[in-house]
Amino acid sequence: MTIIASRIQDNKPNMPPQPHPSPTTPSPTPSADAARIWLAAGSLFGLLAVVAGAAGTHALRDALDADTLRVFETAARFQMYHALALLAVGLLAMRRRSLALNVAGALFALGTLLFSGSLYALALSGVGVLGAVALVGGVCLMAGWAALAIAALRRQ
Repeated sequence: MTIIASRIQDNKPNMPPQPHPSPTTPSPTPSADAARIWLAAGSLFGLLAVVAGAAGTHALRDALDADTLRVFETAARFQMYHALALLAVGLLAMRRRSLALNVAGALFALGTLLFSGSLYALALSGVGVLGAVALVGGVCLMAGWAALAIAALRRQ
């Protein structure tokens, strides 16, 4: 009788108490792990973009010609844009679980590594074939934006 009275007093339905989740019980928010990954990746990419931008402005200004320095700055700029995109994916993933969001995050991360990474390497090494890698990275970045748009348009 006291159980029923306490349930009524707590304004809860007359249901048996739920067991506490054990370490093997799935997380109540399955997107939390993905959100942490995208937030961490975006933060790391943002940090490295600032470091690269500072290096380009201060350390490499006298070592690279103007065109090569522009290539390096383009890599840093696109890395920062997509670091912010990864942060957006992480924040959205905290609110809902979505395959399209995870695809967008993966494409942004891969695209940034390929696009910015190959442009950094091109600027520092002068190896022209790295421009083709940048092209693949750029396609990944575009596909990431398309996946993010799909995630935004889908109903929960």
